[in-house]
Amino acid sequence: MNIVLNIIWIVFGGFMIAIEYVMSSVAMMITIIGIPFGLQTIKLAMVALVPFGTKVIASPTSPGCLNAVMNVVWWFVGGIPIALTHILWGLVFCVTIVGIPFGLQHFKLMRLAMFPFGKFVN
Repeated sequence: MNIVLNIIWIVFGGFMIAIEYVMSSVAMMITIIGIPFGLQTIKLAMVALVPFGTKVIASPTSPGCLNAVMNVVWWFVGGIPIALTHILWGLVFCVTIVGIPFGLQHFKLMRLAMFPFGKFVN
């Protein structure tokens, strides 16, 4: 069932979301300071391409408070606009019964977009 839902997701916008994440990742990786943020955006692109069946879990090894500091910086770099976009699309999809699974995936992407550091995509 996850394969069918992922195919529908890719056809109806998932591929475009993943492409946007990859393009923003390349733009962030132009500078050395932006490389950690670009790597997190690649993580978002992987989940945005095939969200059904993927799980976002807390990383087993935590480097202390560095994740919290990087998440706060991430909010200003692009986390808040990305999260608001996913909230909007999640609400739009949840209007219909057929769209609820897709809306829930946008809410999962919203949580990852707000706090990408310290998370592992499985």
